[in-house]
Amino acid sequence: MRLAELSERSGVSTATIKYYLRERLLPAGHRITATQSEYDEGHLRRLRLIRALIQVGRMPVSTAREVLAAVEDDSLDQLSRLGVAVEALPHGPEPDESSPSTAVARRTAAELLRQCGWHFNLEIADSSRAFGMLVAAIAALHRLGYTCDTAHLLPYAQQAAQLAVVDLDLVEEFATPAEQVEAAVALTVLYEPVLLSLRRLAEAEESNKRYGSGS
Repeated sequence: MRLAELSERSGVSTATIKYYLRERLLPAGHRITATQSEYDEGHLRRLRLIRALIQVGRMPVSTAREVLAAVEDDSLDQLSRLGVAVEALPHGPEPDESSPSTAVARRTAAELLRQCGWHFNLEIADSSRAFGMLVAAIAALHRLGYTCDTAHLLPYAQQAAQLAVVDLDLVEEFATPAEQVEAAVALTVLYEPVLLSLRRLAEAEESNKRYGSGS
């Protein structure tokens, strides 16, 4: 397909596509003349991923480029490729190492992983941005006096484990390893607002049952 058709099918303006090409977010098309290129379904799929990262995930172009580089790194096995790509996504604040609550939170998080039976080497986990985000969140709860021991956190972790199965089942519906990595990244970005919305709606429903009319 030519650039105009790629724009029409993707819903992305030609000017924006050219910008993505210049910024190396989108691979170059297949050159057919000195001034024209052809694009394929892979370019269309990549555009959807770029839109998920930048427009929905509000990701800076530099960060999006880092994520896409991980997606394209076929020197890695599938597990490493998925891990590197998702790890490159934006995460929450880093733990405040000056706070006494952080040391408590790190022990709580490590014990939580152990009780879940998740096979994390603690040294590796401690370098993970997702683990750091968990530590920072638990530290904030601890600092403000809210319940955040392992027993209270365990049901959340168990539900997260079930969601991970659903996530990867969905990812495996895509045909090729490259498509699966792209899908894992896009769906991580796109489904997090879905999960947040569903949690709030479910809490409203449960609150109504407990404290309202229940209707």
